[in-house]
Amino acid sequence: MSGASLRDLQLDRASRDPLWVQLSGVIRGAIQSGKLSADQALPSEAELIDRFGVSRTVVREALADLVQRGLIYKIRAKGSFVAPTRRDLGFIGSTLGSSDDLLAAGRSSATRVLSLGEGQADSAEAGALRIPEGAPVIRIRRLRSVDGTPALLVQTTLPKEPFSGLLKSNLENRSLYEHLRRHYGVAPVGADRWIQAVIPSDEETALLELPAGSPVLHIESIAWGADEIPFEYYRALHRTDEARFYLGIR
Repeated sequence: MSGASLRDLQLDRASRDPLWVQLSGVIRGAIQSGKLSADQALPSEAELIDRFGVSRTVVREALADLVQRGLIYKIRAKGSFVAPTRRDLGFIGSTLGSSDDLLAAGRSSATRVLSLGEGQADSAEAGALRIPEGAPVIRIRRLRSVDGTPALLVQTTLPKEPFSGLLKSNLENRSLYEHLRRHYGVAPVGADRWIQAVIPSDEETALLELPAGSPVLHIESIAWGADEIPFEYYRALHRTDEARFYLGIR
């Protein structure tokens, strides 16, 4: 492409800022102002060198900085492109459920219940919920889609008591946390969460509609209520190609 979107932008040779920092800032400003749109190709390295009168090293350092910031992506043998905006989700760092977080972010979501049944707590569930191994539990497996795209695959475990009524509840397209608040007077006041990158199984990959081998975030969570007793343990897989998570530290 031509450098039309960057035509009127200049670098300041008298500035103390390195040229690569300035070039990164110029392109970043063009992206944030909308002069460059999502998935639009950037000028080639050669075009950027000619347009701004800088070395190849300056251009590559600027582009590497933009990749690091998540503002552009590269495709081998094709060039650099503007990255689509990823909306920030905050439920990992809060007691909001994912559906409440999506609603607050102005996004639409739909939840499909894949399975709902009773079982016996395995060692991980027992340890998380502080119940004996083999104690009766309720397991719910759900697939949540965001703006029409499968995004979150989650298996939730709760002790059967006091939640036995869940076995007869319709949780399709409903917030589990809202249901627990309304029917059981239980709401999370705190949670511990662990996050790591994993490669999902073939079945999980198909449910999330991902290319084979795509990484996802594995989220493990233990939530407790006002009595400080754990009531929910879940393990989830979340796509990261269309969203990013926000954690605020104060």
